[in-house]
Amino acid sequence: MALVVQNTLSSKKEEFKPLEPGKVKMYVCGITPYDECHVGHARCYVVFDVIRRYLEYRGYDVNYVQNYTDIDDKIINRANKLKISTEELVETNIKKYEDVMDRLNIKKANKYPRVTKHIKDIVKLVEKLIEKEYAYEVNGTVYFSVDKFQPYGKLSKRKKEDMVAGARIKVDQAKQNPLDFALWKKAKPEEPSWPSPWGKGRPGWHIECSVMSMKYLGGTLDIHGGGRDLIFPHHENEIAQSEAATGKQFSRFWFHNGFVTINEEKMSKSLGNAFTLSDLLGKYNSMVLRYFLLTKHYRTPIDFSDAGLEEAKRGIYKIKNEAKKIRDLSSRKPEIPDGKAIAGNKGASAEDRDRINDMISECRDGFEKAMDDDFNTAEAIGKIHKLVNQLSAEFGRQAPPLELLMKGASTVEGLLNVLGIDAGRLQESDILSEADDLRKQRDEARKNKDWQKSDEIRDRLKAMGYAVEDTPSGTFLKKK
Repeated sequence: MALVVQNTLSSKKEEFKPLEPGKVKMYVCGITPYDECHVGHARCYVVFDVIRRYLEYRGYDVNYVQNYTDIDDKIINRANKLKISTEELVETNIKKYEDVMDRLNIKKANKYPRVTKHIKDIVKLVEKLIEKEYAYEVNGTVYFSVDKFQPYGKLSKRKKEDMVAGARIKVDQAKQNPLDFALWKKAKPEEPSWPSPWGKGRPGWHIECSVMSMKYLGGTLDIHGGGRDLIFPHHENEIAQSEAATGKQFSRFWFHNGFVTINEEKMSKSLGNAFTLSDLLGKYNSMVLRYFLLTKHYRTPIDFSDAGLEEAKRGIYKIKNEAKKIRDLSSRKPEIPDGKAIAGNKGASAEDRDRINDMISECRDGFEKAMDDDFNTAEAIGKIHKLVNQLSAEFGRQAPPLELLMKGASTVEGLLNVLGIDAGRLQESDILSEADDLRKQRDEARKNKDWQKSDEIRDRLKAMGYAVEDTPSGTFLKKK
């Protein structure tokens, strides 16, 4: 089946075909390290990590580049407020970023270029744009002339006459058009600056990504990605300056992840709800957070809440615990904890064996079909849950084919790895919390005389390695 993706540029689904067969050139806008990362950053980089992983799973050689915007107005202002150098602020926040990305099991990019290491490259591209009359200089600042680039607005689908200036600069009377954006900014007193043909200054926001992406991936990218908030003006301006300079298509496919809301409110530092990742990962296991972020399609908004995370926690632990139960019970001798004899593989009929093989194939095929449809992780996770439930039910039979159940467990774990979910990172302390939650559910079921549910929970607890004892005070658990 072909891989079909939603291309922001065309506003429709297209079959994904890279420029060079078997190889993918992928660029994702990185952080501006003026502060700690929040859950919005987590969503973006988890999404594009999964896209990269799935492309690799399909056999593509992916060259993934992600930048650091290590000089910017926000960095300068923050450093001045803290009375430290911009370099110290940047290094501190990059280190924090790398730590939380590692904890979220995000693969490292092939390259992390920094703006300050590419000033000469930036100056050369600005010079080229001036030479081709797409840019002009006014008092030491260089602007891109939007009127000269006729397709401007093709990514955001905005008409020039309906636009307002959206770059990170105030409207300047010196500009020929309010929409023109800065390629090079004249230095202000006591700010970091670099020499250029137009005097001391520093790069504008948009030019840096064009320069660094084309330097390491060539004039035409296969994939350019980022959050929806970057479509305009950042990505629109990247297209304009890049294609004006090269005469080539800048990126063939554009992917954008949806916004994050907090308890159904827009995430904003001014509202005090932009939780830092380090704080969140102090409360929730990193794989629970990663799983949560993948339970919605990447292009749709996702509402971040404690209730949502608790539901995600139950979901991922169910997968982990059931897979662990299958492995543990399949490797044991004749009996399992509730005393039912297992005859092993000898008693399994050909029909049973075919049925389980079909379950496994159906799961893998369904997972791939979901991911081939614009990386639909929510549906892919549903296929994994279905197989887990089917495999678990097989232990109710007198003679389940153990090696096939083990194959099923391995399939589950392998597909989780495609999503970057490392079940081994789910800690024992979290398992204890899960067991305690099940204990409470069992007490409630017994109180309501729901004996079937009570027995089901008892079996789950036993599979997790707990001895279950009923007392007048409720269910008592003891780790075996």
